[in-house]
Amino acid sequence: MATLDSKIPAGSLKDKWTNHKFNMKLVNPANKRKYNIIVVGTGLAGASAAATLGELGYQVTAFTFHDSARRAHSIAAQGGINASKNYQNDGDSVYRLFYDTIKGGDFRAREANVHRLAEVSENIIDQCVAQGVPFAREYGGLLDNRSFGGAQVSRTFYARGQTGQQLLLGAVSALNRQVGLGNVKLHTRREMLDLILVDGVAKGILVRNLVTGEIEKYSAHAVILATGGYANVFFLSTNAMNSNATSIWRAHKKGAYFGNPCFTQIHPTCLPIHGENQSKLTLMSESLRNDGRVWVSKLKNDRRAPGQIPEAERDYYLERKYPSFGNLSPRDISSRSAKEVCDEGRGVQGGDAVYLDFADAINRLGKKAIEEKYGNLFEIYETITGENPYNVPMKIYPAPHYTMGGLWVDYNLMSSIPGLFVLGEANFSDHGANRLGASALMQGLADGYFVIPYTVGDYLASQKPSLVETNHPEFVKSETELKDFVNRLLSIKGKRTVDDFHKTLGRIMWNKVGMARNEKGLKEAIQEIQTLRTEFWKDVNVVGSGNDFNQTLERAGRVADYLELGELMAQDALARNESCGGHFREEYQTEDGEAKRDDENFTFVSAWEYINPGTWNLHKENLEFESVKLSQRSYK
Repeated sequence: MATLDSKIPAGSLKDKWTNHKFNMKLVNPANKRKYNIIVVGTGLAGASAAATLGELGYQVTAFTFHDSARRAHSIAAQGGINASKNYQNDGDSVYRLFYDTIKGGDFRAREANVHRLAEVSENIIDQCVAQGVPFAREYGGLLDNRSFGGAQVSRTFYARGQTGQQLLLGAVSALNRQVGLGNVKLHTRREMLDLILVDGVAKGILVRNLVTGEIEKYSAHAVILATGGYANVFFLSTNAMNSNATSIWRAHKKGAYFGNPCFTQIHPTCLPIHGENQSKLTLMSESLRNDGRVWVSKLKNDRRAPGQIPEAERDYYLERKYPSFGNLSPRDISSRSAKEVCDEGRGVQGGDAVYLDFADAINRLGKKAIEEKYGNLFEIYETITGENPYNVPMKIYPAPHYTMGGLWVDYNLMSSIPGLFVLGEANFSDHGANRLGASALMQGLADGYFVIPYTVGDYLASQKPSLVETNHPEFVKSETELKDFVNRLLSIKGKRTVDDFHKTLGRIMWNKVGMARNEKGLKEAIQEIQTLRTEFWKDVNVVGSGNDFNQTLERAGRVADYLELGELMAQDALARNESCGGHFREEYQTEDGEAKRDDENFTFVSAWEYINPGTWNLHKENLEFESVKLSQRSYK
């Protein structure tokens, strides 16, 4: 059994990363070309890692299930990326960014990782500007900043409402340069389906060619997973429909511990559900809360149009409950507050939605200023809803968005499997129980550009440069098992579609493992998921063959994984008898309805070891806070 050693360097917090970089082993530049590294995923974390490692001279093989690396879901991020540049001269610093992130995560993140993230945030902006990322600029020519939830300073760099797209174009351009130079081999339309271990060490992967159906084998000295999060376990989420957890889940089943699976984020600023046949939800950037005011009627079941509700009868509930942060309160708090007013029957026009109103900002700044900041977001909203948000308030409601949990990694971003590294949203490391807005892009690029080049080199320096051949017995065994898995799915010939099972799972997860959880509901969810999983393997209908283009087969494998992951999420939520961040247990709340942590018993990372479907062993990494005092989180 792997030991749970976080490998946090000794020394003061501000010196840990600097000293660690100096003390790590190095690979001679001439020897780097002898080492092969696999990178799975081409979002911000994966593309930046592959580009940087290729630039260093390693032989990199990168994989994406898209037809182009630039279609990775990072492209959908809207609002911005955090960095402690303090261009606004409003009191920001590396330590303040570190503190805000620790506090925002409700004191359930590892101090050393978070401080490193804050340190390298400044380098990220310089890197991206050098690549030509068109960040917004203010009158004097400096890069502009805006505010995001959970912070009282302006530290979010942005490119209108398409920051993720612009950052990804920069990272993919760097990646394509390395492809052109021959340092990176890029394979599109490939989905990783298994991790290969030789003597307990990660030595390669199996992928399915999504066009031909062929199973392909690839060997390497190290494997890096940068495949994003697992919010699509809820079926309806803000993630792209193809975003999935298969890569990290198959690695988990091979021995990689899963950290804090119940820490999932419900984003407060999304379009409400509008129909039973809806396949995903649309995110409206948190940046809109800079100028938009969130409100509902003070009256229950108020059916009046927003313009007919006088100011005295409006409840700007975030401004009322959290005067210090107001509409920029952290996501978990803002989402639960929206749920509370809707549960009281005060949702707009009787539904599950609240208003996000820009009337005050338009009157104060003018329509043109608002259009310059948020024009494309307003266009998206009007295209989908048919309503013009310059004239009427937006309607929004919380939706599954980001997952703070993921594969457990140590300070070097290596999982409990030697040689397997995990970056970005696919790992658990930096956000604790709640991610602050604009921190996902920061973490992805920090991991890819500035952390993994050092730590993977330290690992490879102790590895022999000889490669395991793809005819090794472990490759052969894995390929046989994978083909058996595919044939089993194809042979069921049941009556229910894959999407039908996924929707059913999503309803269980949303209703009982969503924004609010309780012991009774979690126990019911576990039983219902177990029953649903049994039904899936008896009654799912996967049409087509395994030797061809088959999207139904792709989805079936992913839903099979979700049916196991969903149970683990419920198990983790049931075992954590406290409320913290995005994990809100109804039994554990303060008198005024805030999350009530139990620092004496739950100041640890839950790291789950897979045994078999429905059975896991819990390992704990105790969290020690030396620089930040544990306190009840308050945004009032």
